Amino acid sequence: MIRFALPWFLLLYIPFIGIIIYALKKKKPTIKIPSIKPFKKANPVGKLHISTGLPFLLYTLATALLILALARPQKGIELLKQKAEGIDIMLAIDLSGSMEAIDVPPEYNKEQEVYEALRKHQLRSRIDIAKDEIRKFIRNRPNDRIGLIAFAPLPYVACPPTLDHVWLEQHLINLHTGIIGDGTGIAGPIASAVHRLKDSDSKRKVLVLFTDGSNNVDARVTPRQAAKLAKTFDVIIYTVGIGSPSAYIVQNHPFYGKILQALGSQFDEKLLKDIASISDGKYYTAADSKGLNQVMKQIDKLEKTTKEQPRYIDYSEIGPKLVSIGLIMILIAFALQHTLMLKVP
Repeated sequence: MIRFALPWFLLLYIPFIGIIIYALKKKKPTIKIPSIKPFKKANPVGKLHISTGLPFLLYTLATALLILALARPQKGIELLKQKAEGIDIMLAIDLSGSMEAIDVPPEYNKEQEVYEALRKHQLRSRIDIAKDEIRKFIRNRPNDRIGLIAFAPLPYVACPPTLDHVWLEQHLINLHTGIIGDGTGIAGPIASAVHRLKDSDSKRKVLVLFTDGSNNVDARVTPRQAAKLAKTFDVIIYTVGIGSPSAYIVQNHPFYGKILQALGSQFDEKLLKDIASISDGKYYTAADSKGLNQVMKQIDKLEKTTKEQPRYIDYSEIGPKLVSIGLIMILIAFALQHTLMLKVP
């Protein structure tokens, strides 16, 4: 966009145009002679037109540019500055042995079809699916401080809340089932997340807990008591129950090789619902990869960062360039008048 800082100088165009009109209409001094034939050879019409017209045109344009420069034309570039206020999120993922289970959709009717889907990576373990969806979730929230807790019998803080999401993803990749034991203690990761988030100055503090098992670890604090603790410190908990009744563990048999052993759905739906309800969060269930993908999208929509988008306009001065062009025109016109187009009386 273009604006003029001193627009009233544009009024100078009124007398300027009047002067130009007067100069063009003014008759030049003349003398009466019987014939101009002798002068045609000495001064052809074309040359006479150029010698008188070009310097006048250059002076006129230069003066017009100088008047325009006095009005201080400015070119504005609109800048959009985005200020994002993120939230603090802890992600807690179950690393018990059952997370190696494979949830088989109903369209697979034969065991051979399942083996073929596993070979082509069309079916994957719960832990692999969860890690992929968590990775997508992290990449979709660049302005949030996100931390990671792994848990089995006991919780392990794999990564504190951070904006360095590359580092966070590296810790996520390194998580595998069984590395911190087998079993499912749900109170531990909740208490650990609350400890990490309670002193945060963020307006929103969120824990997303993924598990496929029931709480089977006796601790001083029960999962529901841990949820009340989260409520006290304004930590919202989203619980995600992973798994379906058609779940299998791939095991190596000494005679038959790889076999599928039925596992079934094991998570405690009532407990996960109570934890979410106590902390003003929500409970979700994900039977397979598509289900977990939809769950993460819903959580992402619920927890949006605050974004402000103030607009600024950065103006640059055009006047100095116009002055330079105008002065060059004046110098060219002056040089032409006194060299190539010099008129001799």
